[in-house]
Order: sequence, then structure tokens, then C-alpha cells
Amino acid sequence: MTKQWISSGSAFEDNIGYSRAVVDGDYVYVSGTTGYDYDTMTISPDPMVQAEQCFQNIATALQAAGSSVDDIVRVRYIFPNKLDFEPCWPVFKKYLAIAKPAATMIVAGLLDDAMKLEVAVTARLTS
Repeated sequence: MTKQWISSGSAFEDNIGYSRAVVDGDYVYVSGTTGYDYDTMTISPDPMVQAEQCFQNIATALQAAGSSVDDIVRVRYIFPNKLDFEPCWPVFKKYLAIAKPAATMIVAGLLDDAMKLEVAVTARLTS
């Protein structure tokens, strides 16, 4: 089986050498995704707004790959400030209540101080 690469059109993909998502076998691997709104080219200072945008960006990538948020089996959250994690729980539940993936939360710095979180997921292809 061949790989399929999914692009968001972000300049970072070409500059760094990665894809928004990769389909390989029965799985879709979505790169770490921030709350950057590609339509307006902005990022909100609010972690909850960023969390919502993260999952909208992830849903777009999964749809392009033939999957959905309901097919997510693994999620990794990265927060520079651990205190921003719990306020985002309602957003995570909104998108992951059906999938109930295995999850990990990591506290680490991100590329830009404006980024309050980054989310990476693995999903199965929709049957």
C-alpha cells in the first residue's frame, strides 16, 4: 500500500519538510496542530478558542484523508502552561466523546509563545 500525504497549504510544511497528515495503511497520522486559523491567518490568545480551532484544523485534515474525529484512537496534547489544560476539557470532550482515544498530556514549550497548545492525533480510516 502506498502512502498518501495531506497538506494544509501551510508554508511550514515545505520549509520544514512535513505533511499535515499522512495516510499509511489503515491509519491517518495528523501532525501536531495548533490553534492557528488559516482562513484569517490569526491565532486567538484564548486557550479554549485555540483548542476549538485545533480540532477544526484536525477535522479538516482527517476529512481530506477519509477519516473523522470519531475515528481518532490516540491523542497527544502539548501545553506550555499546564494550567491551560483543564479549561480546555469541554472542547476536547466535544470532539472526542465518541472516539474516547488513548490520551497523553505533555508540558513543553512550543515554537511561538502565542501558541497555547498543540494537538497530534492518530485515527483509523473510516470503513
